[in-house]
Amino acid sequence: MPLATRMNGKETAVFGYYIVFIAPALLLALWAQMKIKSSYAQASQVPSRMSGAAAARKILDRMGIHDVEVKQVPGFLSDHYDPRRKVLCLSEEVFHGRSMASVGIAAHEVGHAIQDAHRYLPLVVRNAAVPAASFGSNASLILLVLGAIIFPPLIWVGILLFGVVVFFQLVNLPVEFDASSRAKDHLVEWGIISQQELPHVRKVLNASAMTYVAATLQAIFTLLFYILRLSGNRR
Repeated sequence: MPLATRMNGKETAVFGYYIVFIAPALLLALWAQMKIKSSYAQASQVPSRMSGAAAARKILDRMGIHDVEVKQVPGFLSDHYDPRRKVLCLSEEVFHGRSMASVGIAAHEVGHAIQDAHRYLPLVVRNAAVPAASFGSNASLILLVLGAIIFPPLIWVGILLFGVVVFFQLVNLPVEFDASSRAKDHLVEWGIISQQELPHVRKVLNASAMTYVAATLQAIFTLLFYILRLSGNRR
């Protein structure tokens, strides 16, 4: 049997082991994506008093945060807060939408702006880790492949870099959960939604939070797989 054929068979087997190993995280991620789409679709059918942009602006003003701009950006559910430019970026559907889904997502992103204004420590750590996590995500796989083919010690370097990605995901979890908590704090109190409408917002925020849990578990399982594979090869 040619060497290339044997190598391809080995690589296919390793990939199969990887998929089986991280299957729980993949299934959770699939469920979370289905849940967020379902919750968003349902909450989109429930009208709100104001648009997502108006709700975001009202919360920011009531919190005394006047230096953050609320801006429309392209894309579906591309909503995010940019702490460097102090810009709250809302997708077109959320920016203009007058539904519980739009208000809930906008309020969640405002939660990040509030964290930034209050120097919430996990957010500070997360923002500081972004460049390293981005580099680690791209470079780790390259080093793992080069280590397997050319220079084995590079595998450990790749694993260490991927560890930075896992650290970022772990720090990101409390940031996202806290942002959702802050988002729900004043919606009823300030007349943005009613007490009866709050469950619709909760469903959207809770489903969104599960996507971050799934991403974190997938990163952890992947790191464990790399470590176990390397330990097994060394034995």
